[in-house]
Amino acid sequence: MQQPPQRILVHPNFASTAHSIPGYDIVRSIGIVRGLTVRNPNAGKQIFASFAAIGGGESSVFLDMAEKARETALQRLLEHAGMLGANAVLGIYYETNDIMEGMTECLAYGTAVQIQPSTRA
Repeated sequence: MQQPPQRILVHPNFASTAHSIPGYDIVRSIGIVRGLTVRNPNAGKQIFASFAAIGGGESSVFLDMAEKARETALQRLLEHAGMLGANAVLGIYYETNDIMEGMTECLAYGTAVQIQPSTRA
């Protein structure tokens, strides 16, 4: 029986919105990596969110959906980088777009690199 391919992830400690990681040198730039997901709450949650919106304030249904989308997009980004041989991702950004009513796309992207501990004092 064939084993499923092993997921190689960049460790989250080496994923940053910055363009460098203190104490490390970039030794190779691999290129752009991305993670994408599309989310929508189920019908029951959408109905609940609609009633909650009448009162105003923060929507826990859509907040939860957005958090899960960002986490999934980030995990997929780290997987994509790991598959390409990176050990870090720099300059990470998120973009979200509404595809249709109640359905949101979340994209995480950045630059995959290989880093090593700095030899400079």
